[in-house]
Amino acid sequence: MQRAESDIQKDVIDELRWDPALEGDDIAVAFRDGVATLAGFVASYAGKWRAERLVSKIKGVRAIANDLQVKLPASSQRPDPDIARAALDALKWDVAVPSDRITMRVENGWITLEGDVDFYFQRQAAERDVRNLTGVKGVTNLITVHSTQPAAENVKQRIKDSIQRNAQLDAEHITVDIDRNTAILRGTVRSYAEWRDAEMAARNAPGITEVDNRATIDPNVYATA
Repeated sequence: MQRAESDIQKDVIDELRWDPALEGDDIAVAFRDGVATLAGFVASYAGKWRAERLVSKIKGVRAIANDLQVKLPASSQRPDPDIARAALDALKWDVAVPSDRITMRVENGWITLEGDVDFYFQRQAAERDVRNLTGVKGVTNLITVHSTQPAAENVKQRIKDSIQRNAQLDAEHITVDIDRNTAILRGTVRSYAEWRDAEMAARNAPGITEVDNRATIDPNVYATA
């Protein structure tokens, strides 16, 4: 049974209000044709990122337009050189990140990461390290994943196994194909969060540098299967 858009919108609003990390932020929500649009202001870039992740879990949300603006309080204002030094230190202290292969620039509180890594989780770790720093208004992650090894012969099954282990996913509704270092996903999932989780399972596979996620989102897929 398809849910009313007003009900989905209410769920999104309630989820955002429920989270204590977003308390005091001014977030407005609109919902239409499966797209949740977030507008207003948050006190940190981490808050903007968190709001998007929370909304992605709501049943009926198929896409998110995150138009939230980061409005730092006076106590969080920092000059770009201070942010850059803190970001460099954060990368150096993270054993998962090859910091010598990553460069960055900071402009008006916005960090741009560049360089290359061997695994997608390293790309994620670098962004996570700088996302929560005081004074950061946004992050653009241009780090590329460069693998010197081809996709393993059994990588297709390993991706399927990873999807199957995820309690929120049904591997029977997702197919995986491999084209060199690219994993191609097809099928149907129930939410934007599941769509993202399926992609993450593929990105973490050895030898995979790109994911072509063609899965569609249908909140009622399991009920009608």
